[in-house]
Amino acid sequence: MNANQPSMTIRAIDVIRKKRDGQELTTAEIEYVVRAVTSGEIPDYQIAAWLMAVVLRGLTRAETSALTDSMLRSGEVLDLSELPTKKVDKHSTGGVGDKTSLVLAPLVAAARLIVPMISGRGLGHTGGTLDKLESIPGFNVNLSVPEFRRVLKTCGCAMIGQTSEIAPADRKLYALRDVTGTVESPYLICASIMSKKLAEGIDALVLDVKTGSGAFMKREEDAIRLAEIMVDTGKRMGKKVVALITDMDQPLGRAAGHSSEIIECIEVLNGRGPADLRDLSIELSAWMFYLGERTGSLEEGRKLAVSMIASGQAREKFRQGIRLQGGDEGVIDEPQRLPKARSSADIFSESDGYITGTNCEQFGTALAMLGGGREKKEDAIDPGVALEFHKRVGDPVRKGESLATIHYNADAKLAEAKIMVGASYFIAPEAPREKRPLIRRIIGA
Repeated sequence: MNANQPSMTIRAIDVIRKKRDGQELTTAEIEYVVRAVTSGEIPDYQIAAWLMAVVLRGLTRAETSALTDSMLRSGEVLDLSELPTKKVDKHSTGGVGDKTSLVLAPLVAAARLIVPMISGRGLGHTGGTLDKLESIPGFNVNLSVPEFRRVLKTCGCAMIGQTSEIAPADRKLYALRDVTGTVESPYLICASIMSKKLAEGIDALVLDVKTGSGAFMKREEDAIRLAEIMVDTGKRMGKKVVALITDMDQPLGRAAGHSSEIIECIEVLNGRGPADLRDLSIELSAWMFYLGERTGSLEEGRKLAVSMIASGQAREKFRQGIRLQGGDEGVIDEPQRLPKARSSADIFSESDGYITGTNCEQFGTALAMLGGGREKKEDAIDPGVALEFHKRVGDPVRKGESLATIHYNADAKLAEAKIMVGASYFIAPEAPREKRPLIRRIIGA
């Protein structure tokens, strides 16, 4: 076609039919869809039809990359080139007690990389980074883009929510996916996550893709497939990306609940804390150092992470970040300043034996019922409620011994939550024969 010929008009109905019939869409057709979604040019029912066609027919790697790029460019793409060092972020697909972002951002920034972290809120049985941060009195996650830049320049890390300028197409598409049964598509999940993350202006991204009973991807093969799609998409867009498939068959750490998880992160930054949380944080930060060219190997990255914690530099970076985002930095030294539940109730074992597994998702659901999560986006969070886990998979237990403690404020659903938590521990006469590794596989190394 020469420059004087008119271009073909793209129509929504044609794009819907083409994908419905399993054909590959062109980049121009995908760009049209994203542009029309952002501008409101096509009605919600046609967008929903297109989303369902994608769920049923899937996308090729080229289509997924084009969709991600179009969503990324539907809004502002941050240019952080005035900051001289590499920009690296981490994203987790979420789980129960999953709090590593709060350790990683200050730890990696303490070693002089830039961590521009745009995070989300919890929904359903999973907790959100923004909700955890807001349990710190005064902490502001709603920074404008200029304020975000200022904190990054001063501190090296900032943790905020998605602004109206960042990937607006994702906001509209996700709202529709949430009410049309089209959330679970790995291609749409990839485009949603990667468009927001790459809009941060990062050079590299470490993905923590959870699998197990407490993850969205229950089956390891589904987690691997999602990881492969995200790594491939990031690499097609010129970024360094690696994905770790990590265990979520039991909670990460010893606590789930917003204030309690902040306290655990402070403990890790003080050189203590639960071993699994500490180990995973060190491994994820080592990959961030390696992809960000701060170290020449993973082993160097692990040693650097350990030294940032041992020296107190990571803890002090967290203190600085809290202060710059309006929060009460005194919680670093006095965690009791964080919101705390008024009452507690123990869940006791009904038999002797060994913990052979848990229904991890049910822990998150019980916590949400007590006010520690949302059933609807507009629900308020109670940051003081928590579950404290005393037993892990493989541990011996005696009849009458406490398995977990519920920390609560309102008892309206306490009885139901107690039953749910107690039924989520699986106890057998013999210990499990094999211990599942915390990190199951690495994709894109």
